[in-house]
Amino acid sequence: MANHRMLSAKPLPRDIDALPQPYLLFLGDVTEPAYAKTAFGLRDWARERCIGEFACEAATVTTGLPFLTPIQAHAQGARTLVIGVANSGGVIPPQWIAALIQAMDAGLDVVSGMHARLEDIPVLRAAALRLGRRLIDIRRPPSGIAIASGRRRSGKRLLTVGTDCALGKKYTALALARAFVARGVDADFRATGQTGILIAGGGIPMDAVVSDFAAGAAEMLSPDAADGHWDVIEGQGSLFHPAYAGVSLALLHGSQPDVVVVCHQPGRERVLGHPDYLLPSIEETIELAVRLGRRTQPAIRCGGVSLNTSHLEERDALRLLAAESERLGCAVADPLRDGAAFERLVTDCLA
Repeated sequence: MANHRMLSAKPLPRDIDALPQPYLLFLGDVTEPAYAKTAFGLRDWARERCIGEFACEAATVTTGLPFLTPIQAHAQGARTLVIGVANSGGVIPPQWIAALIQAMDAGLDVVSGMHARLEDIPVLRAAALRLGRRLIDIRRPPSGIAIASGRRRSGKRLLTVGTDCALGKKYTALALARAFVARGVDADFRATGQTGILIAGGGIPMDAVVSDFAAGAAEMLSPDAADGHWDVIEGQGSLFHPAYAGVSLALLHGSQPDVVVVCHQPGRERVLGHPDYLLPSIEETIELAVRLGRRTQPAIRCGGVSLNTSHLEERDALRLLAAESERLGCAVADPLRDGAAFERLVTDCLA
């Protein structure tokens, strides 16, 4: 995919522009591509900040960037090792520790978006102090988040919702925000997860917010705006997810979207990491998102469907998009394929 330089967004909570760049992306020992979504997101949307990738021997996933040792990366200008993994539970396993210390030995700071905090791991904290390196945990919500008020706010909002995790909600929001701006619409991408925050330079990690304040965090993320302004908000989890539905519902209620776009990956049948659970259908997801969203935004509507067809050949993908649009009676597109289907999705979202 071509590099997509991010929009110049209005100020967001938790500005991280000061992170030392460029980055060396760390893939740990990942064998499931969906768990390397932070690395892939930075490669696709912030390519100019990425020098290469580094991984443990057990890893089988690659971003396609040059494989560099930390010493090699530092010699080529890298200043930070970014953990490019978003695994279940956000843990930093013991088998990564040697690689993280190797990076610090080579002169790199370490940035993590995991739930587990780098500074809470004694051996990493000791190495950072000894070597004069920084351990930077970005999965920390800002202070002062209030309980949601439920008050309607000015401006327009779009939220991406999914049938599951890690299937395109962030990419869809990024692509739509860029397309809105290209049409002369005042729009901002609003990041709600660690990858989006690294791409956009700020945001709120919704899954790190205490549950009572999560809807309030969504309100804080998308405040009052001009009537013609759109906040395009990155969705999280799925309303049907056995573990993460809570953050999805808080984001839906707090963001009060005028429009939702449902994201799905054709061929995925079971919830990622929870194989005992079948994925809901696209129709079920639309119905539930609109029904629950009406609680705080009575005028909510579905603007269309985003399909992740990255595993399909171009001809097969276009055929599927057309067939699903006919079947569902709405715009259906893969935002990374652009074309007429995506232009219709943009038009219908803005209608």
